Amino acid sequence: MVEPHRALGHVCVPDRTWWETFTLSTEWVGTVSLFFTAMMGAFVGFFLGKSHKSQGGELPEDILTADVDDGDPELGEFSPWSWWPIVLAAAASVFIVGLAVGHFLLPVGLALFVIAIVGWVYEYYRGYFAR
Repeated sequence: MVEPHRALGHVCVPDRTWWETFTLSTEWVGTVSLFFTAMMGAFVGFFLGKSHKSQGGELPEDILTADVDDGDPELGEFSPWSWWPIVLAAAASVFIVGLAVGHFLLPVGLALFVIAIVGWVYEYYRGYFAR
């Protein structure tokens, strides 16, 4: 006897998916990946909730009567005229090229790196901007 849901003219609901029919097993990767994606979303939501709560619940950007400098923290002192960061980046580039191309450039990059670090740290101790 033909079951009613398998008869012609009726909508058939398959007992198995194509994958289960083909491999005679269950595929777990999709289910596990959806679970871990939901967990990551829960972690992000938890982090955002905790960080919002630790900031007092309302940021200065959210207050209509706030000034621009209310949410501006002190970040430190930076030298807009300093050339040492460029020298430091060039030294790191020479060192990385030395790793990729030839090891004879490694000591050159390392020496330039040390010179750039020392120069950047001590730039306020000598010259026009000495304190």
